[in-house]
Parts: sequence; C-alpha cells; structure tokens
Amino acid sequence: MSKVVLIGANHAGIAFTNTVLGNSKDTEVVIFERNPRVSYLGCGTALWVGQQIENNPDNLFYTSLEALEEKGARVYVETEVKHVDFAAKTVTAVGKDGAEMKESYDKLVLATGSRPVEPGIPGMGLENVHYLKTFREGEIVNALMDDPGVKRVAIVGAGYIGVEAAEAVRRRGRETMLFDVEMRCLTGYYDPWFTEGMDKVLRDNGIELHYGETVKAINGDGKVQSVVTDKGEYPCDLVIMAIGFTANSCLGEGVLELAPNGAYQVNLKQETSLPGVYAVGDCATVFSNALQDRAYIALATNAVRSGVVAALNVIGVPLESGGVQGSNGISIFGYNMVSTGLNLVEAKKAGFDPLFTDFEDLQKPGFVVGANAPVKIRIVYDKATRRVLGAQLASTYDISMGIHMFSLAVAKQVTIDELKLLDIFFLPHFNQPYNYITMAALSAE
Repeated sequence: MSKVVLIGANHAGIAFTNTVLGNSKDTEVVIFERNPRVSYLGCGTALWVGQQIENNPDNLFYTSLEALEEKGARVYVETEVKHVDFAAKTVTAVGKDGAEMKESYDKLVLATGSRPVEPGIPGMGLENVHYLKTFREGEIVNALMDDPGVKRVAIVGAGYIGVEAAEAVRRRGRETMLFDVEMRCLTGYYDPWFTEGMDKVLRDNGIELHYGETVKAINGDGKVQSVVTDKGEYPCDLVIMAIGFTANSCLGEGVLELAPNGAYQVNLKQETSLPGVYAVGDCATVFSNALQDRAYIALATNAVRSGVVAALNVIGVPLESGGVQGSNGISIFGYNMVSTGLNLVEAKKAGFDPLFTDFEDLQKPGFVVGANAPVKIRIVYDKATRRVLGAQLASTYDISMGIHMFSLAVAKQVTIDELKLLDIFFLPHFNQPYNYITMAALSAE
C-alpha cells in the first residue's frame, strides 16, 4: 500500500483524489485542508454576491468531506500544514483545536493554490477592507451588501475578479468605483479593441472607472472612510482588494525549484524538482502551447487537468500533460468576452513578431429576427511561422463555444492559412454563410 499526502482540497486536489481513488485500490490518500469545507467554486462568488444565482452558498460546493471519506480518503479539514520535512518525508500540521499532528508519506502532492497580492499600503487593517476569493470572504462581503451603512464601494484592481466584483456590487444597488493603475480593464487577457467595449458596458451600468490611478492609502477611524490615490481622495464604506494573486508556495521555499513568480516549477507529469513530490493547480506552473514554454496560468480548468495528470503518474500510469492555452471568458451585464492563447500585447512581450486580423459582423444573417447581435473577432498569429498564437471574441450573443476551436488550433500549431478554407457549417439559425471566423482568416496578410 502506497501512501500519498495531499495538501489542499479544491479543484486540483479534488480531481487528484477522485482520479486516484477511482483507479487504484492500493493507494492511501491523506488530505489536509485549512478551510472548513472542500471544493469551493470561487468563480461563482461574484454571482452569489450579485444575486444572480440562488442565494444558497451550498450550491457553490460540488463535493463534501463525507463524499471523499466514503471513497476511502482520510481528510482533515480546518487543519493547516505548518512544515514539510522533505528529507524525512513527513508533514506537520495543526488542527483547529491547536493540536499538532505528523503524517509520513511515500509521495506528496502540493495543491496549496494561490493567495491575493497584498498591496502593503496604510489602512489595510481597517474594518470593511476585504478580498473576495475564499468562501468566508464571500460570506462577509455578501452580508455587507445587506448593511444600509454601506452605500459606496471601492474596488481596487480591474482584472477578472475586480470587474466581476464591480458588477456584483452594482447589482446590489451600491455606488461603485473601480480603480486600476492601467488605463483599461482586463489587460492580461484582451487587447484594447475588446476592453474598450467592456469599459463602455461598465460605464453604461453606472460604474465609475478610475483608470490610471494608484491607490496609496485607505483612510478611516477604525472603519473605512475613503481611499486615497495619486489623483485624489474618494469617500467609501467598503474596499474590495482585487489587484491580483500569486502562487502559495511557502511550504517548498528553499527546497523546490520555483518560477520567477514563486510557483512550483513542474515537468509535464506535474512532478517538482524533487522526485516523488508533485504540485498541481494554482501553486504550480503549466506548459503553455502558445509560448512553447512553462508559464503561470491560474485557471480552474488547468487545475483540474493538472490534478488528473499527477494522479495517474502517482499510481504508476505514465502520462504527460498536453499543455494548455489559458482559455478563459467573462460575462458582465450580458456582454461576453472569451479568449485563448496570447493577445497581441502579450505576444509582443513574449518576443514574437505577431500579426493580427480583425473582423466584425452579425452572428446570423441580417434577415434573421430575434436573437442576433454583432460579433467582433481577432486572431493573433506569428509572422514567421504563421501559426495561430491566440484569439479573442466579444458579443452580447453567446459566442463562447467558438473559442474552443481556437484553443485546439493553438495546441496543434495550426496556421492562419489553414483556417481560411476550414469546413465551417452554415445554417441561418446559427451563423452566416461567410462566417466571421472564415472572413477574419481570409483577411489575414
């Protein structure tokens, strides 16, 4: 019987556990999780706070401690791992009662996730300054939305979490301010042609955009009263910090090889620099098919895949990851944007000489009444090899399925020229005879 200790039981850890216990009868899995519950769907937090889903947080958990134990796992919740002795192969943890426990292992899997970036500005300890990542943080912010004293909210950071939080707070009827040092939202995922559309949606729905401003301090007498930037001071009753996150890799510091951002460097089997020690999910790197190199792309989908890959290797089934494209999407006040691979800005940063092709048209023929809307698309490709590096789409129509094809194109190193005469079906109920994907490809240099 082989013994595996898993630290962390969210997406990557759950995928790992289910795969191991579903495919091996001679592997013991011991899990340490610092939160009271396992498998929290953090991507649903903003929907919960914004009252876009049933106000029952239990629906944001897709499995339970009892379900894992029924499968054979030994699980310790509200238990934090304090130290790993990689030489002795032991893990030391402390439970909610303060009691210390030590567990040995044959193989170790780190699924410790990510943690919010802390800005280190004055006032972070004031009441009503919160992050919006964990279930507990969601509970707190959701409760504050019922407080009549919370009238004006400042959200710091216009990435995915910040933009989604801004929508949620605005849907609860609060005056909402969104701050970012950049001059637009979602800079890590989309080019300006796309974010200008999202910024218009945010403004049209009453969100104050304070771009190009750096928050220097949070003021208040015990409780938040205002945020101070390099351009002014703004009264508020609640501050939500969303300036980004970084890998939670403190347990392996000084022992395991780390990427520049602190994530565990892993190979295609999810194994770290120390044999028998694996890292999965947001605490680890992935292989980017767009970059053809290791990268840090923290997404739930990547976490699940990494957990499955690690699990199979742990039980003796050799498997290498096929890499990822970082496919993602966002939907704010009915405006949908999806992307995969590299945008134009990121492609230039990565050292490519990228070209791009744009096209905009209705989803369906103009004679179709009802559900029809404009769609904009950009395909980014490498000038030298002409291989597709990434794609972005935006519309009030649900165009999300289209990005899956581009994800596969990036993974398989398809060229822009191969897309020009791709067999894409046509039916007026769904699309145009000259599909915007085809037309974008045909418009390429």
